[in-house]
Amino acid sequence: MNTDSQSHLEPIFSLVEPLVEAAGHTLYDIQQNGGTLAVLVNSDEGLGVDDLSLLSRSVSAILDEHDPIPGRYTLEISTPGVERRLREEKHFEGALGEVVNIRTNPGPEGRRRIVGTLVDVDSGVLTVDTSDLGATIVPLTEVEKARTVFEWGPAPKPGASGKKNGSNNNHKGGSPR
Repeated sequence: MNTDSQSHLEPIFSLVEPLVEAAGHTLYDIQQNGGTLAVLVNSDEGLGVDDLSLLSRSVSAILDEHDPIPGRYTLEISTPGVERRLREEKHFEGALGEVVNIRTNPGPEGRRRIVGTLVDVDSGVLTVDTSDLGATIVPLTEVEKARTVFEWGPAPKPGASGKKNGSNNNHKGGSPR
């Protein structure tokens, strides 16, 4: 996977990561898209609005102090979300067991789209279990774009209480009639 486009963000990583870790969280990624700098943060305990607000103030202050980005930009602090972008090997390792959508770099057969469960990440090689093709091996260097896929569970039937076979088991003593 090509991370050269992210190399200009390395000074920002080195400024922001210690702040995020000191707050008890993990820096997932930093992305710059036009005039927006997105700092994506994970936490085992989850992150609320207050956590993100506090991080936003401290990250903003350190970036203002060191001024590593020329010009004006908008700072966004958020979590990666349920459908998160996967760029680095550590991102893929964190997505083991999840459904992923991968688009490979163009090759002799063009681009390939691979959707399935990520079952292994080993030394830059991904193994994705696709229902139709079985296990598909994808070198990380061939990945153009990848993200996790959030799968909604089945919706409950209207009027269903979540109990199986329709019994309500709410009787009070006595024998059934």
